[in-house]
Amino acid sequence: MSNNSTKILFLTTLVSGIMITISSNSWLGAWMGLEINLLSFIPVMSSKENIFTTEASLKYFLVQALASSVLLFLIISKSMMEEMFSLFNSTTSSMIMTTPLLLKGGAAPFHWWFPSVMEGLSWSNCLILMTLQKIAPLILISYSLKSSIFYSSIILLSVIVWSMGGYIQISIRKIMTYSSMNHMGWMLTAMLLGENLWSMYFMIYSFLTLTIISIISPFKISFINQTFLFNNDNPVMKFLLFTSLLSLGGLPPFLGFLPKWLIIQSMINNNMTFIITIMVVVSLITLYYYLRISYSSFIILHSEPSWNIKMHKNKSMITMLSFSFISLMGLIMCSAMIIIY
Repeated sequence: MSNNSTKILFLTTLVSGIMITISSNSWLGAWMGLEINLLSFIPVMSSKENIFTTEASLKYFLVQALASSVLLFLIISKSMMEEMFSLFNSTTSSMIMTTPLLLKGGAAPFHWWFPSVMEGLSWSNCLILMTLQKIAPLILISYSLKSSIFYSSIILLSVIVWSMGGYIQISIRKIMTYSSMNHMGWMLTAMLLGENLWSMYFMIYSFLTLTIISIISPFKISFINQTFLFNNDNPVMKFLLFTSLLSLGGLPPFLGFLPKWLIIQSMINNNMTFIITIMVVVSLITLYYYLRISYSSFIILHSEPSWNIKMHKNKSMITMLSFSFISLMGLIMCSAMIIIY
């Protein structure tokens, strides 16, 4: 989309759709907000400069339209059967209503569309898909989420699929996609514990994703082997990129460990030790992917190609440094503030 005014218009309606869903007091109003959000994001995805965006936008539209139609059918069924049966006040009702929302959010096992759509998008649209587009489905899920075997299975599948799917990936977009699914499992776990906990987790996850994409996007990096040649003349920027990746993976003492720390503590207090043990073990396995990229780029010496010598000295450099510093020192600053106050 080349026209900036048109892009601003669609981004405004996209955010408006999210706000309609959040502020709605009925399922039908929430569905309308989801549709406004969907129809606003499709034109933003399209680009004449990238032929893969057409395929990605078509896949995204078909999947989201399927989820929206199923959700509308369930809403109508709920309104017709609510007075006759008590089904929709039970755990079964919660499970049925949240299934299309999990498909919209890309949680496992409804994640099959997510990697292929991400692969065809620009980095700015990937950021929107991994952050803004998850807000409305997650809030609707939080309204009806109840502790059950179904949700425990979804949570475990989300973290396990990431550990299995990300192992063979060389595309950074797909690695970020599977990372998003992993964090989706942690956010669903946080929902069972409290609204404030998952909101904080989502904000920190969005911030870390923004930090990584703000560093990667100017250099047009798409694959792991490109990080070997990434900006060897400026090791500080390289260091900040990989510390942000490790922070996203939840490695202490970075900021990304803070929400996971709180979730682990809360789950232990609520006697949910079995689930959290599996989640922690899988998270340790997934840190290997980030460490693999980091070690290879820092330790192995590579020549610098001529097209990568030009430095990106602009205003975004200050933004990259600021975000990366918060990611690096965030947990330490939060701990210091707690000790002081």
